[in-house]
Amino acid sequence: MLNIGIYRSRKNKMIFGVCGGIAEHFDVKPMWVRLGTIVLAIVIPGVSVWPMVALYIALGLALPQRDDTYI
Repeated sequence: MLNIGIYRSRKNKMIFGVCGGIAEHFDVKPMWVRLGTIVLAIVIPGVSVWPMVALYIALGLALPQRDDTYI
């Protein structure tokens, strides 16, 4: 498991909660992180959809889920 201060979100979750967890860590809206991920995957040359999907799945499996019992 990665321990870099970023967790998968339990509240802002669509699939694994990776974008929601990143948004909570940087205190931005999850919509902006999701939109940025889509822009990176589709618009920017050199970055394609499949590597971004693979990265998302890898982070979904590697990042721990946030434990909200003590917050």
